Amino acid sequence: MIQNVGNQLRRGIASVFSNRTSRKSASRAQTARGAMADGEGYRHPTEVQMSQLVLPCHTNQRGELSVGQLLKWIDTTACLSAERHAGCPCVTASMDDIYFEHTISVGQVVNIKAKVNRAFNSSMEVGIQVASEDLCSEKQWTVCKALATFVAHRELSKVKLKQITPRTEEEKMEHSVAAERRRMRLLYADTIKDLLANCAIQDDLESRDCSCMVPAEKTRVESVELVLPPHANHQGNTFGGQIMAWMENVATIAASRLCRAHPTLKAIEMFHFRGPSQVGDRLVLKAIVNNAFKHSMEVGVCVEAYRQEAETHRRHINSAFMTFVVLDADDQPRTLPWIQPQPGDGERRYREASARKKIRLDRKYIVSCKQAEMPLSVPWDPSNQVYLSYNNVSSLKMLVAKDNWALSSEVNQVRLYTLEEDKFLSFHMEMSVHVDTTQAFLLLSDLLRRPEWDKHYRSVELVLQVDEDDAIYHVISPVLSGDTKPQDFVILASRRKPCDNRDPYVIAMRSVTLPTHPETPAYRRGETICSGFCFWREGDQLTKVSYYNQATPGFLNYVTTNVAGLSSEFYTTFKACEQFLLDNRSDLAPSLQTL
Repeated sequence: MIQNVGNQLRRGIASVFSNRTSRKSASRAQTARGAMADGEGYRHPTEVQMSQLVLPCHTNQRGELSVGQLLKWIDTTACLSAERHAGCPCVTASMDDIYFEHTISVGQVVNIKAKVNRAFNSSMEVGIQVASEDLCSEKQWTVCKALATFVAHRELSKVKLKQITPRTEEEKMEHSVAAERRRMRLLYADTIKDLLANCAIQDDLESRDCSCMVPAEKTRVESVELVLPPHANHQGNTFGGQIMAWMENVATIAASRLCRAHPTLKAIEMFHFRGPSQVGDRLVLKAIVNNAFKHSMEVGVCVEAYRQEAETHRRHINSAFMTFVVLDADDQPRTLPWIQPQPGDGERRYREASARKKIRLDRKYIVSCKQAEMPLSVPWDPSNQVYLSYNNVSSLKMLVAKDNWALSSEVNQVRLYTLEEDKFLSFHMEMSVHVDTTQAFLLLSDLLRRPEWDKHYRSVELVLQVDEDDAIYHVISPVLSGDTKPQDFVILASRRKPCDNRDPYVIAMRSVTLPTHPETPAYRRGETICSGFCFWREGDQLTKVSYYNQATPGFLNYVTTNVAGLSSEFYTTFKACEQFLLDNRSDLAPSLQTL
């Protein structure tokens, strides 16, 4: 009998995967026919491309393209894309972190591509890709990727931007995650302030040999620029790229004064333009090396503007932190001298630079890693919680936006979809429930109540309420067939309300590790890569509820058994979820007004 069940399981899985393969092939064929019908293929309506040949006038003393010049080209290309969508003038509001992977030499070509990922009320996120091309060898390299926010501006009327309609899988992912990135930008200043206040940094200033240290004041640079018509756009506002180029110039001088060599800019931290600048303004740019680490240094740059020489008040336009290295003949980073900060503000900037370095490394790792490359459980601590929350929600949104979900079964209007990718088999279940969308969201976001309907949650403990939207739980599940002891999970649950009417409510979950909850002999530690719920409003008191899960290897056999139709546990659990929502739909009515 066991052998017969095994044969049925193999036939069932083979049938499911075979059907899915045929559906994928049909989908690819349909996409190919659509591209052929369009002639050259589909192109995003806001896409703008710029190609520039790097001439000696664009380069620094090493014959490499000046980053300041590159920033001007990036800003111009992104602005043209934003204005193509808005149909009116646009100004640069912010630029996210930029990491420069390669330098560009004289004689090579810079190819810049920009397109609007998503439009909000009057602002847009523009995605930018920069590559270099060697015309002789035909080789190409990725230089950097950037995300900029532009704001549409009209003199006489308020701007209300039309929405972007994503068509390809990549566009859907970028469009979906853009809302989460916007949330991070709006919280960025407060987040950094809180993290710096709470991040204890140990330094060894007192133990260092002062004779080998360079006083920070020796690296201080101050320069003034007069904004002329060539520096401004058609509205008379200074190009954001021009300001960034001037900032890069003074930062490079400050870095050179520390290392007595030609430094290379490796990264620019996210920054916001605090106010506009116009033709006729005088811009005062100040730079100083805040801290030097073994192979890198942080330079802080501040930009202030004033109109007339007699003015005493200066407008703060922008601040930025830039990371430089010094490369040797083999392109390896050289060891840098230590910096000796001035007492008071200098020591504060010194310690803040150390804190920012930790935050920057955490953010770069969490935000830039692909889901398949991240370890299943990432250590959680206050310094990375914002970015873990961002990655948690973004990973689920990207899973939702995938195009090649295949319908495997449908029982009593409960649909089961599967998705095969390189290392993962994902599934999602979907149903419509006669419950208010906000009520469903609130009920299922409380994991303490999940054992009421999900038998795979034997008990749930709230470990830490991080903030209004994020909490960490310790979950214990019963013994599954074939296991000798129950599993336990440490789960970060992040919830999000919609950015606009087309967005779903989201509850995202992923495993994290906590020092207070290590693995114990009593349980087998389980992990979830990416799972959670999405809720779409389909009408008054009608909600589409979808549950997504990216199966880990230990869970795979359980998933395929359900997908092959040899088990009805998924269906039974999801119907229990529906009944839970229906039975409790009036419980939260008083609290809906506060959401």
